[in-house]
Amino acid sequence: MGRADARRAAGSGGIRRLFTWRKILGTFFGFCLLVMGAFAALYFYVDVPEANAQAQKQSNVYKYSDGSLLARTGSGVNREIVDLAVVPKKVQHAFVAAENKSFYRDQGVDLKGTTRGLLNTLSGKGKQGGSTITQQYVKNYYLTQDRTVTRKLKELVISLKVDQRMEKDDILAGYLNTVYYGRGANGIQAAAQAYYGVDAEDLDVSQGAYLAALLQAPSQYDWAYANKTGKKLVKDRWAYTLDNMVDEGWLTKSERAGLTFPVPESPRPAPGLDGQAGYLVEAANQEMARQGITEEMREAGGWTITLNIDKKKQKQLERSVEAELENQLDRKGSKTDATVQAGATSVDPKTGKVLALYGGVGATEHWVSNATRQDYQPASTFKPLVLASALENGAKTRNGERIGLDTVYDGTSKRPVVGSDTPFAPQNEDDISYTDPTVQTALNKSINSVFAQMVVDVTPSAVKKTALSLGVPDKNFPERPAITLGTMNASTWDMAGVYATLDNHGKKVTPAIVKSAEHRDRTMEPVDTIGGQVISRASADTVTKGMTGVVDNGSGHEANTPAYDAAGKTGTSEDNKSAWFAGYTPELTTVVALFGESTAEGGGQVSLTGTANSGRANGGGFPARIWADYTLEALGGGSDAAFDLEGVERGEAPVRRAPSTPPAQSPTPRETPTEEPEEPSESPSTPPAEESSPPATPSDTPSWTPSGTPTAPESPEEEQPPGERPQDQLPGSR
Repeated sequence: MGRADARRAAGSGGIRRLFTWRKILGTFFGFCLLVMGAFAALYFYVDVPEANAQAQKQSNVYKYSDGSLLARTGSGVNREIVDLAVVPKKVQHAFVAAENKSFYRDQGVDLKGTTRGLLNTLSGKGKQGGSTITQQYVKNYYLTQDRTVTRKLKELVISLKVDQRMEKDDILAGYLNTVYYGRGANGIQAAAQAYYGVDAEDLDVSQGAYLAALLQAPSQYDWAYANKTGKKLVKDRWAYTLDNMVDEGWLTKSERAGLTFPVPESPRPAPGLDGQAGYLVEAANQEMARQGITEEMREAGGWTITLNIDKKKQKQLERSVEAELENQLDRKGSKTDATVQAGATSVDPKTGKVLALYGGVGATEHWVSNATRQDYQPASTFKPLVLASALENGAKTRNGERIGLDTVYDGTSKRPVVGSDTPFAPQNEDDISYTDPTVQTALNKSINSVFAQMVVDVTPSAVKKTALSLGVPDKNFPERPAITLGTMNASTWDMAGVYATLDNHGKKVTPAIVKSAEHRDRTMEPVDTIGGQVISRASADTVTKGMTGVVDNGSGHEANTPAYDAAGKTGTSEDNKSAWFAGYTPELTTVVALFGESTAEGGGQVSLTGTANSGRANGGGFPARIWADYTLEALGGGSDAAFDLEGVERGEAPVRRAPSTPPAQSPTPRETPTEEPEEPSESPSTPPAEESSPPATPSDTPSWTPSGTPTAPESPEEEQPPGERPQDQLPGSR
């Protein structure tokens, strides 16, 4: 053997000595031990972290009383976490069949799939793939979507630990609530709404299988956007999912054969806060705040808030405002029409539930809700409360006659009140004086002079006490005779509660818009809507009886119809800045108001006179017509329900004893008024003009007490400084 051969033999032997099977196996096992050791160290080093903030984000969901979706607000993530028990069992199984058939048997990881995913990541091949449901849950809930080896290793370790520590159902629930389905929907509840317009609990197995199939490629498999290939792929995966369910025993072959592909609905914009939705949401939020749910708690998300709002009545109220007001306005061409703001609140008087609410032209255009704002006066809608206080306190006129519907008062316009330290002499509408009007007539015609004297007879403090007990807010509420003109501030919401209490026979009604507010960690205590008896049934029912006359024969006749029994009161505030109609049937209480709001920067109250070229504003016009149109439709075209009135107090009706003033047989204006009335600006077809009071002036002539005995004014007024007038002599209130 030559030297060359010897060298080759020696080299070959050296290689064999270097790479013996023993050494190769030893190296392999050593590497395995090293990997196992590294993994063991990693296992003990990596702990289950806190959930990432994104996975915990939820929107707040607002619903109508029937459960249909009103709006979603909150974190910017369209997610509503639901318990697994809410999701039908077969829908749960559809997701398992599509994503991880061995889910209920495995240890939370798929080593083969994870290895493939790691190799794909190292080689830059995009999607990692191969993850179990547990791993996907861990990625979504605890980690990020980063495609790195470190993240993948953490996912593996955490998945093993999560599988050991959590029940399979809890893992599946977490997965269903965190995974992204497309269409901006995070979690199965949002997905069910986005694709099928139902809640997760109402999904059927066929729909569930589509949502499960969708997860592989949400954008490509969305039926609304998928091309021909995408539609074929998603139908194939849908079928694959159902076939796997049959294999696992979760679906019978006959059930499978009867299923057809459930084409999802077309995408719709997520319900936002435009239109009336914003006003409803804001009212609900305000009520939650009053019940202890702070803004911080609410903005954390995850609330499901069901409102008392009846969807049909809500839409009807919107249509009534549109038909009876907005269609008559020229907001672009008329400076007056541009200032008109409408608000309304409708309440069930037996339960206190707010059934409908109108806040304005739209919450994204005029965010201040005209239904709940408290910066305008309720005007003469306050007068029935004066009567209620008189009845409740057994008040008497100046000559000792008990006050009731038949009690006669002096209806002279600008008549100074008798018995008050604060002088007040309000003018009646059009400065008309009335001969011997009864309280019923004074209600029908809204005679200022009668109710001004009645406040004094009852005392302003007693009237205020009654009003507060009925629900008028204690806001800018003086104790002076002028309160008869509703000179305090109140909202349609407030006055709806007041009138609902009268409708409910004097039992306190507190309007509530939230039916329930639920969170996984807490719930809201509901508002106690029905309270105790704040005035007697006899007092409340007598006021109701009186206000039926307003609708039947008085300033509220636009609301009159044989289709239902109704009681109500009109009101127009100082300088026509607001116009109201507050009324009720035995089943429904609704208050409608118009407000004049300047369009100039900074706003401010302006007159409604000339709205839609209709002359002087009054509550018997647009507000009463809106009320009537809404009420008729809200009651389904009418109602046979009649007012159940008890103990109606007729009062005392003495004959006038003034020889120069014969008793009037009917409530008509005097033939010779004390002053020539102004010509009404309305056309002959407009309803009877309501009360108004331009600057009142104390009279030096004797005035008539309710008994008809001429008397001089009691206690001369203090001389007023030049240029000033008594505070209560407000112009234009009615």
